[in-house]
Amino acid sequence: MFEMDNLSQDMIDFFSSFGADIQTLDQMEVIKSFTTVENEIFSLNNGTGLRYMNTSGIVELKGVDSLNFLNRISTNSMTNLSKEEIRSTIFTSEKGLIIGVSTVLNFESYLLLVTSIFSKPKVLSWINKYIIGDDIKVSDASHRFNIFEVMGPQSESFLSMFVGDSINSIPVNSFKVVNAEGVLFFLARFTDLKGFSKFWILAEHENSKKLINYLVENKGPFDFNLIGEDAYNVYKIENGIPSEPNEINYMMNPYEVKLFELIDFKKGSYIGQEVITRLNNNDLNQKNLIRMCFSEPIEADEKFVLFDAEKNEIGNITSIAFSPKLKKSIALGFVKNPFAVQGTKVLAKNETKSFEVVVNELPQRQ
Repeated sequence: MFEMDNLSQDMIDFFSSFGADIQTLDQMEVIKSFTTVENEIFSLNNGTGLRYMNTSGIVELKGVDSLNFLNRISTNSMTNLSKEEIRSTIFTSEKGLIIGVSTVLNFESYLLLVTSIFSKPKVLSWINKYIIGDDIKVSDASHRFNIFEVMGPQSESFLSMFVGDSINSIPVNSFKVVNAEGVLFFLARFTDLKGFSKFWILAEHENSKKLINYLVENKGPFDFNLIGEDAYNVYKIENGIPSEPNEINYMMNPYEVKLFELIDFKKGSYIGQEVITRLNNNDLNQKNLIRMCFSEPIEADEKFVLFDAEKNEIGNITSIAFSPKLKKSIALGFVKNPFAVQGTKVLAKNETKSFEVVVNELPQRQ
């Protein structure tokens, strides 16, 4: 269970004034929606949407050895990460299983690691475990900033209306401090795991409220919407984007979740490298992340195991949502390699239901 801090709770209460449908899940309040799932997905696919990332946490690393240390214990190269650059990496166990995925922002005098609140305790523990004589101080910095994600094809044009030409000075996979309309915040531009362009806004608490108010009141001609988790879950599944804790967790390795871009195979050793290198060289991976379509509506919290025609267990379903575009329930899940082929039909089964589902390969990365 994950309890919210006071600042996150205050932001959730703030969003309720914009019509947020808020529900409590595992002692954490979640914004389900603001308008309708259809409207919010339309903005994500055709306009621009802003999502409050209250399921993210922040870890701060301070000290001259921080980058070299991250380079030693995570999958991606970190030694050449320059000031105001962004790079994502994976912490893996000795067996090559995922401890957590973090996006690293270099503020020069310190680093911020944005990770999921579900894996943040493990990441903190993992980092502290391997600090031996290094000049590094580690702290939980989740209270310092609220993080908002701005997505959709109109995102850059929409934000430029607010921040002006300064948005052009932010290269991909980097960030800069922005002062717009009296609101000070950090604006980051990068592409996500599927190659989609997006922005992150990191703002202190009171500036967060000023920022949201301004964007909502001055959306101009843009198809802008605040985005809840229901619409975002549909968007993630439609685009084959894995997330914690459903797809990215300690039971999986980076290959099964298709996190290839976060691994630098040319760098020196890191924890879990031997196993991950064998997976890469010998094609030893047993499971693949895939999408599925259901023939009937399914509740998002239902659990299913997947079987082949001979009733052999071949995988499981991890995330479910109803797609307004397809008029079907869709899902992400894992199946054994021979079944991870477009159009393959498998059996989904739980204690009360059993029916056929169709495998869809994930969209190609950009």
